[in-house]
Amino acid sequence: MGVAKKTRKFAQTKRIIGQRDARLKKNQVKAELLAKKPPPDQVVRQIPQAPTSLFFQHNTSLQPPYPILLDTNFLSHTVQHKLDLLPTLMDTLYASCRVIITDCVMAELEKLGTKYRIALRIARDERWERVGCAHKGVYADDCIVDRVVKQRIYIVATNDRDLKRRLRKIPGVPVMSVARGKYVVERLPSAPEK
Repeated sequence: MGVAKKTRKFAQTKRIIGQRDARLKKNQVKAELLAKKPPPDQVVRQIPQAPTSLFFQHNTSLQPPYPILLDTNFLSHTVQHKLDLLPTLMDTLYASCRVIITDCVMAELEKLGTKYRIALRIARDERWERVGCAHKGVYADDCIVDRVVKQRIYIVATNDRDLKRRLRKIPGVPVMSVARGKYVVERLPSAPEK
């Protein structure tokens, strides 16, 4: 009698379909999706569309008055080297400029506390343009890179190494930084020859 029960149970378990069986509907859907995917050796590549204002590395849309996006590090280094922001920018570029500060940079300066209070006071000056950000809770460097990729009309002023490294990969975007008590610009377009 005990032997008969064991064989019945074994037969019942043998008839159950496994979770990986191809006859199940969810496994059929997975198989169809895998069939539609391109094979891994054929990588689909997307090349971003270059703006029409770029001629190789030369950005023709950068013209005076130069719009300058400021970063938190740039403001703090300006304070450390006791540089007057607008006159020093104009002396460096030999042209008029518009200082632009995003909401993310302002929020970052406010979070840094009393150590950056002078930089925050400079950033709150009414002469500078304030640009609102549509996103929330994003790192200021990501905001600046995103804005520059969409519109390559800015000179980015920063002393952050990681941000500089990211900006150098974007063609036609000049980077300005504070070095040895003065401002230094990388890749500013030269004046057209007449």
